[in-house]
Formats: sequence, structure tokens, C-alpha cells
Amino acid sequence: MQKATFGAGCFWGIEASFQKIKGVTSTTVGYMGGKIKNPTYEQVCTDKTGYAEVVQIIYDPLIVSFEKLLEIFWSIHDPTQLNRQGLDIGTQYRSVIFYHSEEQKQIAELSKQKQLHSHKKEITTEITPVKEFYPAEEYHQRYLEKNRLFSCKK
Repeated sequence: MQKATFGAGCFWGIEASFQKIKGVTSTTVGYMGGKIKNPTYEQVCTDKTGYAEVVQIIYDPLIVSFEKLLEIFWSIHDPTQLNRQGLDIGTQYRSVIFYHSEEQKQIAELSKQKQLHSHKKEITTEITPVKEFYPAEEYHQRYLEKNRLFSCKK
């Protein structure tokens, strides 16, 4: 099993998208990339902690490749929006790929280069080494499923 960690706006929707993928064995929403230990959702929402809302994915690379996960990542958000996705505004909603290995870094950078041809604006997605992951509060896990929602659009 391997890990992949992505930020692409509201973590509820990102999680729901990856849960459907064959080969993804688990997803956990949480926070990565910030400055304080054990952040809360309320702290992250202040836009002062440096954390991004992310989903950490455990997947079987014999069933689904990291490249395929990246294809899904690019398709579920607008990587040209800096520190936002739609009405969700703030650095916690930034587009980011946290890589877990040098191989993931190279694959992510190549994937980003391929995306340049698909967008008229500059891609703002960060590609950065994995940092400490803090799972979000339990009520955020599988939020859309628990609340019988289809998306996090307001």
C-alpha cells in the first residue's frame, strides 16, 4: 500500500471523489502544511495557520497508479484559482500535491507540466514534500456520505 495526499478545495468533496476509485482502500480528511501542532478546524478556517485542507489516500498501486490519482486530482478542481475553489476562499483551500517520495515528486511535476496545455490561466498548484498530517475531527470524516449530500457546493 502507498499514500497520496492532495489539497483541492473543500476536503469533503475531494474525499468523496477518491472514495469511488477502485484500488483506494481508505481516505482520511485532515490538515497539512501548517505551523502549529494539532490544529482544529476553527483554527484552520482563520487562514492564519498555513494549513491546507487535504485528503490522505491509502491505495494499492497494483490496482490504481499514482498517475491515475493525479488525473482525478486535476479533474475535480480548478488548479488555476489561487488560494480558493469557487466560493471557498483562503490558503486552506489551495491546490497542493504533497509528495511522499522522490518518485511521486517527479510524477507530479510531469503531470503538472501536461496540465499546462489544458488551461488558459497559470496553474497555481504547489508540489511540496509531505509534512505532518493531522486528521480532521471525526464529524468531517466521510462528511458528505454521513449527511447524504452529493457535493459541498453551497
